[in-house]
Amino acid sequence: MKAAQFSRFGGPEVLEIVDLPDPHPGPGQVRIAVRAAGISATDTKLRSGEVSFGATLPQTTGADVAGVVDEVGDGVTDVAVGDRVFGISDDHASAAGFALLSFRAVIPRALGFVDAAALPVALETATRGLDQLRIGAGTTLLLNGATGGIGSTAVQLAVARGARVIGAASAANHGYLRTLGAEPVTYGDGLVERIRTLAPHGVDAALDIAGSGVLAELIDLAGTPERVVTVADMAGAEKHGVHFSNGFVDGPAFHALGEIGALIEAGRFWLPVDRTFPLDGIAEAHRISEHGHVRGRLVLVID
Repeated sequence: MKAAQFSRFGGPEVLEIVDLPDPHPGPGQVRIAVRAAGISATDTKLRSGEVSFGATLPQTTGADVAGVVDEVGDGVTDVAVGDRVFGISDDHASAAGFALLSFRAVIPRALGFVDAAALPVALETATRGLDQLRIGAGTTLLLNGATGGIGSTAVQLAVARGARVIGAASAANHGYLRTLGAEPVTYGDGLVERIRTLAPHGVDAALDIAGSGVLAELIDLAGTPERVVTVADMAGAEKHGVHFSNGFVDGPAFHALGEIGALIEAGRFWLPVDRTFPLDGIAEAHRISEHGHVRGRLVLVID
């Protein structure tokens, strides 16, 4: 099969398309013929060497994936050959012709492969953060970094739980945030004061998705480090006593995959796909993911 791979750490230019053996599922796994694969921030951090999770070179890439089941392993009863599914690639190898999945769900009827491939990592990460902060009806949540894939997802999931959401983003994205149900504020100097004009007594909780070095300000607004979670600022979390949310350590929130269909069918959830690319355009997709202002997700379309 064709797959994206890198044999050294570095910029997007280290990515190459190679031929690899077709994988086959073990117990509990399914193999899908990949139709689309999402690009997440973790993909670019792994490629650059910023994080490793113990992986060795060469490495394949990609977690988000959607496609059609074409082989099932022993013990699989939730899906069958021919089903459309989406989920997380077991080997971080979704940018390929085939992928193995242990964590998956049937794609909601309203979604195509591209839209489904944008969801898994964003859904899991946003749900984990909201669960850890116990976001529910009547709470006021501040989201730092509210317009990317995870941010857009967290806004809508929190609103669906009955929370009031204040989202920090660039001024150009304020209209977009309002369509998602959030009250927008602008990044940068004076953030605390701008938020206090909306919430004079502060907020109940804050979720940092941008990792932009504002954890001290978020603690000020939430009142205590225990009411702040970051998914993007490990060093800042250690410095300020904030919880750094990590699915490998905390346990993943993959229950979100099976639950999102009801919100989609009800018209209460939508994650935009900013751009699509062919498999051999993955380097450009990584470049834009790192340096562009992406609204929603970037997705590879696999022929």
